[in-house]
Amino acid sequence: MPPSFLTKQGYQKLQDELEYLRTTKRHEVAERLHEAMEGGELIEDAEYEAAKNEQAFVEGRIQDLEILLANAHVIEDAAKEDHVQVGSTVTIKEGDNPEEVYTIVGPAEASPRDGRISNESPLGRVLMDHHPGDVVRVDAPGGSFTVSLLKVE
Repeated sequence: MPPSFLTKQGYQKLQDELEYLRTTKRHEVAERLHEAMEGGELIEDAEYEAAKNEQAFVEGRIQDLEILLANAHVIEDAAKEDHVQVGSTVTIKEGDNPEEVYTIVGPAEASPRDGRISNESPLGRVLMDHHPGDVVRVDAPGGSFTVSLLKVE
């Protein structure tokens, strides 16, 4: 499995989620299962079925997080490079639209609404290794567009 790029904050957030799932959430689901099993006929018990489904989800998420964290490449705060790399904060402009600021992160941390785009997204991928002043063409599922890279931090 290729490494997943995570910021220090993103790595810690996923570590915290994993710890919560392993301790608190597993215990809560186990209690729900126990209560449902004591509640009567298991085959017809919707609460039991819901608890089993939640248990499967929690265990699957734990497994996903363990794999993700085991293969994580934690990126330090981007060195003051003059080109875009994972961890860089970029300021771009598309045509007459207002400037937009994004931080380039790995897919596990991407949240475009929060200004964090994946290095594997169409925009993130095309910005990689470019310098301020470059104009790049982005081929996205919704169509192609051009952006100017104004600043890299």
